[in-house]
Amino acid sequence: MSRALALIADGALDGDENGVEALAARLGLGERQLRRLFQQHLGASPVAVAQTRRVLFAKQLIQETRLPMAEVALASGFGSVRRFNETFQTLFRRPPSALRRGAASEQAGIDRDGITLRLRYQPPYDWESMLDFLGHRAIEGVEQVTHDRYRRTVLHDGKTGTVEVTHDPSHDAIRVKINFPDVRALPSIVARVRRVFDVGADIETISEHLARDPLLAKLVALRPGLRAPGAWDGFELAVRAVMGQQVSVVAARQLASKLVAMAGGTTSDGTNGLTRVFPTPEQVASADLAALGLPAPQRETLKSLTETALADPNLFRRVGSIEEAVERLSSIPGIGDWTAHYIALRALAETDAFPAGDVGLLRSAGVDTLERPTASDLLRRAETWRPWRAYAAQHLWAADPGVTQATHA
Repeated sequence: MSRALALIADGALDGDENGVEALAARLGLGERQLRRLFQQHLGASPVAVAQTRRVLFAKQLIQETRLPMAEVALASGFGSVRRFNETFQTLFRRPPSALRRGAASEQAGIDRDGITLRLRYQPPYDWESMLDFLGHRAIEGVEQVTHDRYRRTVLHDGKTGTVEVTHDPSHDAIRVKINFPDVRALPSIVARVRRVFDVGADIETISEHLARDPLLAKLVALRPGLRAPGAWDGFELAVRAVMGQQVSVVAARQLASKLVAMAGGTTSDGTNGLTRVFPTPEQVASADLAALGLPAPQRETLKSLTETALADPNLFRRVGSIEEAVERLSSIPGIGDWTAHYIALRALAETDAFPAGDVGLLRSAGVDTLERPTASDLLRRAETWRPWRAYAAQHLWAADPGVTQATHA
């Protein structure tokens, strides 16, 4: 159920082409079985859950921004303003505009810099560790990370914009300022921010589960609220992971920045140093990868990855189990188990992904025994960490003093 709800939150039932049958197929279930599970656990159909999500997002836009109602309807996925008004009249017995009157607007709304929304999380939240992780991997021209905020460029349906994310601990939330020319992109952009910053994590459940292991108990206590950073875009992350094979995080970031300068598009405004967008599969396919200075095997892997992404637009969508995801990614020539698990962890937000052969994980996992385990040993120990091995990996990486030199991009 958690996987299904996460997919719906990512927009799996938005649009005429996305139905319950397609959602069930992504989960490896039959449509009738999926409907039965929703009725059993939630007492509602998948479509009703998606509708509730749209209504709640619309309500947030009404109360936290000054968008015109017609744009709120578009942004929240309603097919028409009439349907939007009818839905709110049915649910709240008043028109949408009535929800705005008297709504608190403290430091929220729309200004010349864009739309600002709060995305709430379950506390605690280790904001410093999140910024530190993203900062070491920030691509020049595409991302900026300072001591208190994250900024990056956005490419959606051929249009460009920016997002800025800051912490709002007084409201147990992160604040997202979105500057984009098309309000219909808002749900997709918000979903990406939620994924990158792991806003929806049930951190209490995860921490309690991992703390059953003596080593992880110490790490969880040291960094309460540590999240598993996601990726803005699956293809972007996969390219970075391939280029980061067998090199440091710093070197991988430099290679990614070089690729962006060579093949990436430019932004519409180019303000404050955010001048580029990460290249699309089409742009990477036509780029001179030899100019990056990558070894021939990695160039071939990038070529295979790009060809697969072009042939399968759903390559980086969550489908089936973690085992199926790793198998699908590992079928790409040059993508091994480590790379597949790392892509699954960050791009697919697979909570149970675990690149057991990572040198940083192996170093940290041997601290309590004073003997570095093998990848097989670590996998056996990690069985008790399931289904939250991705968070265990994050704690182990954070505990490794050489994490910024490790081989995960």
